[in-house]
Amino acid sequence: MIDFLAVFITFFAVIDPIGTLPVFIAVTEQYDQKTKRRVALLATIAAACVLLFFLVMGEIVLTALSIPLPAFQISGGIVLFLFALNMIFGDSKPDEEIKMLQDSHKETAIFPLAVPSIASPGAMLAAVLLTKNSTYTIWEQMQTALVMLSVLVLTYVLMLLAGVINRAVGSSGASVISRVMGLILSSIATTNILTGLSEYYKVMQ
Repeated sequence: MIDFLAVFITFFAVIDPIGTLPVFIAVTEQYDQKTKRRVALLATIAAACVLLFFLVMGEIVLTALSIPLPAFQISGGIVLFLFALNMIFGDSKPDEEIKMLQDSHKETAIFPLAVPSIASPGAMLAAVLLTKNSTYTIWEQMQTALVMLSVLVLTYVLMLLAGVINRAVGSSGASVISRVMGLILSSIATTNILTGLSEYYKVMQ
């Protein structure tokens, strides 16, 4: 049985639904409510497809490339840690991704909203690390997928409520929450690195 709370917190940190709100608001500021709902749905579906691909195929791809999972776990933890440091000390997620917006908003439901805002690099790595075939059964992996999808549904609901939330929290509040998520993510990344090192030395002995 997976730790549902730990998995939920992990995906909440790497997907960062709160940090996605300012990006969504900037992308859809010129659209009417119907179009905003359509953009939110399209972005959520696209992000779900990307993350489910990594959840199902990630380890298969690693095996095909002869990359041991502990090595990926260590490197993934390092990338997650650097990603977390950027969330804490660099531009916050909203500030960084709003810079990616172009004059034409035709494809912004996919970029930067679905990728890399919702289906972030950290989320892709987390999807692989939390569904290791050697550690988790198929049923547990399905449970992880459901938890991940629940975070995406939460992200979708928050995007529908973006206008109200933006007035209540403000861009500064979203930035603060994003940095707190970065701190949590750095702890998760460190745990992944230590676990990967431990498993690597077990294999070597």
